[in-house]
Amino acid sequence: MSSDEKPDGRPTAPRSLAEALRARDDASLAALLRARPDLVTPVPTDLTQLATRAGTRASVVRALERLDRFALQTAEALAVAGDPASYDELLGLMAGDDGDAAVAAALPHAVGTLREQALVWAGDDRLRLVRTARELLSPSPQHPSPTGLGPTVQEATAGMSPGRIQELVAAAGLPSTHDAVSAAAALTALFTDRERMAKLLGQAPAEAREVLSRLVWGPPYGQVTADPAAHLRWLLDRGLLLPTAPGTVVLPREVALHLRGGRAHRGTEPVPPPVEPAGPAGTRQGSPQVVDATAAGQAYTALATVEELLKGWDEGGPAVLRAGGLSVRDLKRTAVALDVSEPVAAFWVELAYAAGLLASDGEADERYAATPAHDEWRERPAADRWAELAGAWLAATRTAGLVGGRDAKDRTLAALGPGLDRSVAPEVRRRVLALLAALPAGTSPDPDSVLARLRWERPLRGPQQEDDLRSRLARWTLQEAELLGVTGRGALSSHGRALLGAPEPQAAGGTPGIPDTPGDKLPVHHRTAPAGAPAAGPVPPGPADPQARAAARAAAARLLAPLLPEPLDHVLLQADLTAVAPGPLQRPLADVLDVLADVESKGGATVYRFTPASVRRALDAGRSASDLHAFLAAHSRTPVPQPLAYLIDDVARRHGHLRVGAASAYVRCDDDAVLNEILADKRSATLRLRRLAPTVLAAQADPAALLEGLRALGYAPAAESAEGDVVITRADARRTPPRTPPEPVPEGPPVPDTTLLTAAVRAIRAGDLASTAPRKTPGTPPAPGELPRTSPAETLATVQAAVLTGEALWIGYVNADGAASQRVIAPVRVEGGFVTAYDHTADEVRTYPLHRITGVAELADD
Repeated sequence: MSSDEKPDGRPTAPRSLAEALRARDDASLAALLRARPDLVTPVPTDLTQLATRAGTRASVVRALERLDRFALQTAEALAVAGDPASYDELLGLMAGDDGDAAVAAALPHAVGTLREQALVWAGDDRLRLVRTARELLSPSPQHPSPTGLGPTVQEATAGMSPGRIQELVAAAGLPSTHDAVSAAAALTALFTDRERMAKLLGQAPAEAREVLSRLVWGPPYGQVTADPAAHLRWLLDRGLLLPTAPGTVVLPREVALHLRGGRAHRGTEPVPPPVEPAGPAGTRQGSPQVVDATAAGQAYTALATVEELLKGWDEGGPAVLRAGGLSVRDLKRTAVALDVSEPVAAFWVELAYAAGLLASDGEADERYAATPAHDEWRERPAADRWAELAGAWLAATRTAGLVGGRDAKDRTLAALGPGLDRSVAPEVRRRVLALLAALPAGTSPDPDSVLARLRWERPLRGPQQEDDLRSRLARWTLQEAELLGVTGRGALSSHGRALLGAPEPQAAGGTPGIPDTPGDKLPVHHRTAPAGAPAAGPVPPGPADPQARAAARAAAARLLAPLLPEPLDHVLLQADLTAVAPGPLQRPLADVLDVLADVESKGGATVYRFTPASVRRALDAGRSASDLHAFLAAHSRTPVPQPLAYLIDDVARRHGHLRVGAASAYVRCDDDAVLNEILADKRSATLRLRRLAPTVLAAQADPAALLEGLRALGYAPAAESAEGDVVITRADARRTPPRTPPEPVPEGPPVPDTTLLTAAVRAIRAGDLASTAPRKTPGTPPAPGELPRTSPAETLATVQAAVLTGEALWIGYVNADGAASQRVIAPVRVEGGFVTAYDHTADEVRTYPLHRITGVAELADD
């Protein structure tokens, strides 16, 4: 019989969380570290340290916040149960005296989840909630329990005089006892006995029962006067209400549980609420083809909007605020330019920033502009460009919905500014889309049911708030997914499903919101588990492997590509100096047309307007009149209208006739009559011109201001360099230096991958072996956690003997950084002041300086 078994062969109950963890297999330990990644950073030296870390307040709070509502309710019930509590006692608190089949079916999985995450340990006959979790969830006057229960009779009578307790016992019809502890135990036994308690309450006045009904579901505290009414005195005399402070009474926990029928919670939620389809019955499910087409249209609009945004900032965008970000005025201008509301404009700006297409230029007069990555992005196929935008949105922690709100210091949150990162945003986005993916194809969800489901999966601890962060993120996700084309008509599109990496949708007719195959659609922590078995950990928010993310984006692009309109290589020129593009244009055609004409209207077809200013803009960019005629003739399905040809020739004839250069600035023209005309024009007075020569005017304005002033007068001047050459200006000249997209801000430690988990479990096991292996130690053995201590001579002799015998040793070792550790080694050779040995802790051969070994001990034979 081993030391960890009872005489009948059954394993003994673990006496601590460390012992419970020691009894787990490697897969269960890996599941714990995956569910609570903060425990693995840094890797614990042994299981005792792992148990200690798992019981710290910060780690327990994080673990509790990641429980679903029923698992949290189970932990709350254990906090008000006995310590330890049996599984049957816990089931009674959750299901009540009358029982609840749904609770009974779901409770094994909830207990398994708590046990897997090391919040509960020991067997079903002695369930123990870790001490820190009990302190956080137990009722107290400062922190009321979500159960609404108060203290036990034992706790409430702890400061009461022995005489007063005996009076309560006598008034309740119980025999007197010898001490206060036994008296409190007698009252507890009475209040937990259903028959005797019912008989006692049957004698209570109606007003007294009314008082109990008001306190039964919490809060359990009430106020009384110095001379309470008769019905209150009846309750106080029998201990059904106990004083806690002058003028304050509390309903004991045992009395409340009797009145509740044994339930710890007013309502338990063992099953997650389903995600309901939107709309009335019969109109809930749409055609998947219509959804995909609608989403594709939105995706095309998203690409056009981002391109228009960055094109407007090609020559230098808005200035960067001193505190960072975009000013309110610039955001309004952007919204007007894009013809959207300010919150939507903030979303597009933040999306371009998250995708690395937009950044600040870093100059002294810092401004926003497109990045070099934007030029590469524009050359890619439309579907690939959309997949990059959608992937950046899905992984970004920056939250555009916060723009315009206030931070903790009551400062306005600006677009592109600091303070917009919310670490939980990627997880919420993925979870919302996963809930949409669980619905039949083409079905849009009811937003309220999505929010209810999210609140069940991650309930708020403390008072429930309708407008909590996760709920706001979920609402913004539904809106932004529609804007971006991930969803269409509220339903998840096929390319949105591929981007998420979700499996194919279930066939129509399944239960809305509950997948046919739970293992494929729901997070692991929603699967059922046998009683006592560790439950699987939650699914991490999105694939951590960059290759997996790239594969998902590629799959989404493949599905979207056939749904997007093919780019056209032609326009329709009209006699009213307009051109109609009946669809998206190929990149070279669109680039030239953006310079040659102004966009007049957008929609299914884009209307361009040719003006003298737009033609001059094309000539400034280095195009000649013959180039423009040839370009229009080659790309128009209709003949080039005569008014347009005349407009181009007229502007070209006057273009460059005037030359502006830097003196402060000068105007040069071969026709002195034109210069006379300019001097005679009263509108030129602000330019402060004077004649230097018959063909040259000088100005006190700078060249740029002089160019704009002459163009305002109706002329078409051209800028020239110091060498007298015409300066060609290009619309896309302003770019920032190379910039990387903003890195998402993680929510706590990242979920470890399989390789790290395997190595961590092996290291913890080896360290635990080193700290718990039986040892032959002369004299008094070291206390747990202390290193062995032997003299250098004893250390050398013991190590040399182990080389000859091949036995393993337990050593204490201090590395070059001063960190102490315990190791189990099998020495191979000793020479030159070093011992070479196989280190069982590291699972490899290592060499250790003898002077860094604090001591050695032989391992016991067993």
